[in-house]
Amino acid sequence: MLGVDAKNLFYDELKGVTDPELKRKAIGKVFIDVFDKEANAIKDVSWLAQGTIYPDVIESVSVNGPSATIKSHHNVGGLPDYMKLNIVEPLRALFKDEVRRVGKSMDLPENILNRHPFPGPGLGIRILGDVDAEKVRILQEVDYIFINGLKSNDLYNDVWQAGAILLPVQSVGVMGDERTYENAVALRAVSSTDGMTADWCHLPYDFLAKISNEIINKVRGINRVTYDISSKPPATIEWE
Repeated sequence: MLGVDAKNLFYDELKGVTDPELKRKAIGKVFIDVFDKEANAIKDVSWLAQGTIYPDVIESVSVNGPSATIKSHHNVGGLPDYMKLNIVEPLRALFKDEVRRVGKSMDLPENILNRHPFPGPGLGIRILGDVDAEKVRILQEVDYIFINGLKSNDLYNDVWQAGAILLPVQSVGVMGDERTYENAVALRAVSSTDGMTADWCHLPYDFLAKISNEIINKVRGINRVTYDISSKPPATIEWE
C-alpha cells in the first residue's frame, strides 16, 4: 500500500494551535491540500469515495433544525471548488451498527467489520493542547500497548472504541530511586451501538493494572495512567 509522508506539513500547520475546533480545521485543510496534490498526479480520476456516516453529519452541521455544531468532521461539507472531483458517500445516512450490518451482508472479514472507529484527525485530537512530534511519539507508543493489550486479552471485541489521550499536565513520580516529573495519559474504552450514546467499559482491574504498569515502564515520558469513566452524554467519546 502506497502512502504519502506529509507529517511535517501537519506539524507546521498545528504549531501553537490549542483550540480543538481550530486543530480539526487545520488538520482538515492539510488533508485536502495533500489529497488534491496527489489526486492531480493521477489521470482520469473523477470520483472521491468517502466513508462518511450519519453521526459525522449530525455532529458537524445542523441537520433538521437549530442544533449546535459539536465538532467539525473534515469529511463533512463537501470539497473546495478548486477540486474537480465528485463525492460519493454510500454510507452517509447510516449509523455505525447499520454500516456493520451492510458489511456483514457482503461477507467482509470480521477483523474489518469489528475494527474500532478511529477519529479522522487522528491522534491530533487525542493530544490535548498543541501538537508536536514528541507528543505524537509518546501517544503512539501508549496507544499500541493499550490496543494490543485488549486484543491479546480477548477484550477488543467487547469494546466499541478505545484509545489513549495525552493530558496537558505533568505529575511527580518515582522511577527507581529518582524523582520524575513526567506526563499523564488517560485510557478511554466505551461500549456503544451507534456512537451517539456510549457508556464506559468496566474493564477488569487486573487488566488495567497490567496495562498501566506496561505503559509506565516502557513509554519514555509517562509516569501516570488514568482511566476515563465518563459516559456520553455528557462527555463525548473523544476528548476533543
